[in-house]
Amino acid sequence: MIKAVLFDLDGTLVNSLTDLSVSVNYALEHFDFPIHKTEEYKYFAGDGIPKMIERALPQENRNQESVEKVKKVFLDYYSVHYADNTCAYSGMTELLNRLKKSGIKLAVVTNKAQEMADKVVKKTYGDLFDVIFGKREGIPAKPNPAAALIVMDMLGVKPRECIFLGDSANDVLTGFNSGAVAVGELWGFRDRAELSENHARFIINAPNELIEIIDKVNNSII
Repeated sequence: MIKAVLFDLDGTLVNSLTDLSVSVNYALEHFDFPIHKTEEYKYFAGDGIPKMIERALPQENRNQESVEKVKKVFLDYYSVHYADNTCAYSGMTELLNRLKKSGIKLAVVTNKAQEMADKVVKKTYGDLFDVIFGKREGIPAKPNPAAALIVMDMLGVKPRECIFLGDSANDVLTGFNSGAVAVGELWGFRDRAELSENHARFIINAPNELIEIIDKVNNSII
């Protein structure tokens, strides 16, 4: 019986691509580094801020010093402009409310820094989530299942009682590695092939389809 759903944040709960790309490009321009098209950030984002910035930097500048100085300017800008364009995906608020009313616990597990994860989630969804778990010192990033397992313990549920929903290999691998039901989605940043190749048990096209997946799992129609 599914008792909790753990959600990725960027590309799953919120479409944050424009604000991420604008903010990183602002920081890159500050140091006269070349900037990138918004679509390219679909493949830069997903592994935390330092890795996103490293991928955006020119190959010859992908060192700790460059990452750190660009990250500082990025964070200063993004902390103010993180919600200029970021919004909930269509149908997601309705899904969350439906799950909440049915007694299913809700959590966010993201590689986004904790402070920014809190801001984005609360700005977009208020207090709908029981746990918001961002990147924290000493806890490995997804697809390592450590954060997901900590959240499951916080919620008082077992891995087999959880769905992990996300748009990337990191997410479905986190679900798979943790023992949860790994569900990929196609409204975010990545494609079906990436999800299929990384142990997605189900792949959905729209948020409301998650209800059908929960029913299938609960009734063992797999």
